[in-house]
Amino acid sequence: MENQVPNPANSGETRRKFIKKAGTAAAVVASSNIITTPVYGQNQAPSTGRVIGANDRINVGYIGVGGQGQAHVRSMKGHAGESNLEQVAVCDVSKSRMNQARKIIGKEVPGYEDHRKLLERKDIDAVCIATVDHWHTPCAIDAMETGRHVYVEKPMTRYLSEAFKIHEVVKRTGLKLQVGSQGCSARKYHKAAELIQSGAIGPLVMGQTSYMRNNPKGEWNYTIQDWATPEDMNWDRWMGNVNKKIPFNADHYFRWRKYYPYCAGLLGDLLPHLAHPFILATGNPEFPSRVVSLGSKAWKTDRNTPGTYERDVDESVQVIAEFPSGFNLMLASSTVNEQGMTEMIRGHHGSLYMGGLSSTRVELRPERKFADEIDPETFEGLLPGEQIRHHERNWLDCIRDGKEPNANIDLAVRVQTVISLAEMSDRLNVMCLFDEKTRSITTGDGKKVEELDYGVAELS
Repeated sequence: MENQVPNPANSGETRRKFIKKAGTAAAVVASSNIITTPVYGQNQAPSTGRVIGANDRINVGYIGVGGQGQAHVRSMKGHAGESNLEQVAVCDVSKSRMNQARKIIGKEVPGYEDHRKLLERKDIDAVCIATVDHWHTPCAIDAMETGRHVYVEKPMTRYLSEAFKIHEVVKRTGLKLQVGSQGCSARKYHKAAELIQSGAIGPLVMGQTSYMRNNPKGEWNYTIQDWATPEDMNWDRWMGNVNKKIPFNADHYFRWRKYYPYCAGLLGDLLPHLAHPFILATGNPEFPSRVVSLGSKAWKTDRNTPGTYERDVDESVQVIAEFPSGFNLMLASSTVNEQGMTEMIRGHHGSLYMGGLSSTRVELRPERKFADEIDPETFEGLLPGEQIRHHERNWLDCIRDGKEPNANIDLAVRVQTVISLAEMSDRLNVMCLFDEKTRSITTGDGKKVEELDYGVAELS
């Protein structure tokens, strides 16, 4: 008689042992607090840039050094020694912000207004891109075409077509691209992926999470600084690919996340913090099969900040994404109420509770009907997320060892599809169905949806 492999579904005792064994093995990895690549990541082809060994210093340039860009400058300076990196150049359309970043670095580094000039340097191995959203794609592609690895802030792109352009370049060059959704370097989401792939909670059913704020004066109404003038910056270059071009406007410069030509609002700023790690946590990221989004800006909080304009984007939004496996993901975000939903992933046999972005634990709770087969478990002390230095370090380590970053291109292109379809659903008032093979987008009755892109909509 042939030896038979026990089927965990046939026996409660066997199933419990199977899950416990998988969970124990995963716990060994988790307890070390090492940031590992997602279970679905694969190594790419050799890089077209300089081959960087384990002990080689990585020279980093910065493209876009506003608030988030300067946060990266500070962070990388703080762990430059342990990460063996050198900060060698900065680029920004604003002279003031360029000089601010150079001052943070604390030594004479060259500054450039045009990112292409920065990329002409021979001593740059990698770039950190923290520009306005509509510049992410041109800067990332130009960097990779000249052999540089890329860390690009979320969202990876402004529009969906750009995501596939970046995807093609990453695959062709083999360079390492990390999207700045820091939650992907939180160990709990990798732990969830390990548990889910081991069968611990059975087939996936539904996930839910939220990123909530409450700003009575209107979110993103940042203080306008006196130095921001037409003389300080190249405004035409800042506008870039935007179709709806306007004369210099300090409100649009500082508060660009409020306006559709530059950003998708909550869908582009806050929801990527959730979508990347949650889709990673499934252990098998998929393209969505259909997406629907509902948003509103009925509260008009911008009225409470004199001198600003009413926003184009939503103040509250909900997204439901369905995937081919049957898994549904519900995402919510608001700037007018800060009460969040319970962060969890539901399976047929049990559920995982993850406790929010700052949590360091994952709790497995069996469903009542499967309580005799599955033991409840809690995994604590996992590496926390939303910490830039961990995410930057993961990217730098992957440049050296050839592994895939935690927020790599295969994850990012799927997440961007969810984000972009959600924006189309909300703004065009349709449900968007997506065909992964043809990349076609249709409504429920089969009508083609014209993708949002530069020049397609009035505010683009």
